Amino acid sequence: MKTVTAAEANRNFSALLKDVARGECVLVTSRGKPVATIAPAELPVEDANREMARQQLLAHLRDAEPLGPITWTRDELYER
Repeated sequence: MKTVTAAEANRNFSALLKDVARGECVLVTSRGKPVATIAPAELPVEDANREMARQQLLAHLRDAEPLGPITWTRDELYER
């Protein structure tokens, strides 16, 4: 899925629609947060929602702070 800012979407809306017409979904962000998904009309809404949720999760994981150093041992990790 292609991601563009709201400003880029506004400036290049015709080109964006051509990409969508070719089957690509576009995630529009504003200030780094997802605000809209532009998807082909024949794409089921469920698929567009699933893709948007996936993109939001990936963005969240990229921005998340690490929880700290790893403190478990291999034996603790694979404890039976």
